Amino acid sequence: MAFVLTVALLIVAAAAAALGYRLSQRAFRRYLSELDAKTSGQLAALYQTVKSLEAEVTQLRKRAEPAATAPALSSQPASLPAGPTQEITADTLVLLAAAVTAFLGKKVRIRSARMLQSPYEIVNPWAQQGRAIVQASHNLPKS
Repeated sequence: MAFVLTVALLIVAAAAAALGYRLSQRAFRRYLSELDAKTSGQLAALYQTVKSLEAEVTQLRKRAEPAATAPALSSQPASLPAGPTQEITADTLVLLAAAVTAFLGKKVRIRSARMLQSPYEIVNPWAQQGRAIVQASHNLPKS
């Protein structure tokens, strides 16, 4: 009798386990389908955002192209005195205006332009060496 009771309990336990497995499997599938629907919605929204950004970039490029081909120049002379030997040509001014126009996305007018000295022309090697010596003398001895 005890043997039959034990077998009956094992059968009931196995049936309960199988039922629990089936129910958890169904709940997991439902969770996955909800998650899939949510992910699909987020993916569709992301796709729309990317499409609108691509359209905006295309519009900005179209707006910048005509401005880059014909930038507005100032009423100043075509070449400005830049330094003792170099001048800024009209072509350089056109390129500068086109670059700034493309960067800002709107027409610009260059009012003045001049060449700057290179750092190598500004720095006197003797002065630079003197500054290095003075800075080195400020090193405190390690204790």
